[in-house]
Amino acid sequence: MWVGFCLLVGIPSNLATAAPAAEYEPQPGDLVFQSLPHDPLIDAIEGSTGSPFSHCGIVKLRDPVKKHGDRWVVIEAIGPVKETPLSWWIAQGRGSAYVVFRLRAPLVEKVPAIIAAAERYMGRPYDINYDMDDEKIYCSELLYKAIRDATGRKLGRIRKLGELHWQPYEKVIRGIENGGLPLDRLMITPRDFSEAPELREVFRCRM
Repeated sequence: MWVGFCLLVGIPSNLATAAPAAEYEPQPGDLVFQSLPHDPLIDAIEGSTGSPFSHCGIVKLRDPVKKHGDRWVVIEAIGPVKETPLSWWIAQGRGSAYVVFRLRAPLVEKVPAIIAAAERYMGRPYDINYDMDDEKIYCSELLYKAIRDATGRKLGRIRKLGELHWQPYEKVIRGIENGGLPLDRLMITPRDFSEAPELREVFRCRM
């Protein structure tokens, strides 16, 4: 079952209308990345990491016995950790653009356990300070911890805020931190998680 379609990437714009459409066929455990609508925080995330990725989540198949509606949902940390219908999740991104990654073997065999681990964070509030504790959770932290909890593997690169291109966004950071500038704070950014060698890109739409 496909959820959305997109013109194949790499097609010249003057030929795009004639290009065949690529269909995204979800699988449980797909890791989806997008750019959220511009605001100072989103611009700081994307600008400091040099990436269009400002949000991410993990796809699961909704149990049709329990709920009706979209069969596919995304577990995401946006506000509280929650499930969002995949079609809604795609629509919330800028231009409905998104990229899909899948786990390589042998981690792909752990997808049910990874989804179950992500579900255990349901309802946790959003972590606007991007700390790595468990009290509050942000998007890439959710994916990182779900995989870590289920497999013992730590995917991606954890970095200090001070290693990012934070300088143009100092005012935004200080506003969040009540004047502070926690350059030693460790975090896992959407970009650094997406670049883990254990992931492979399987679909790209408009990014």
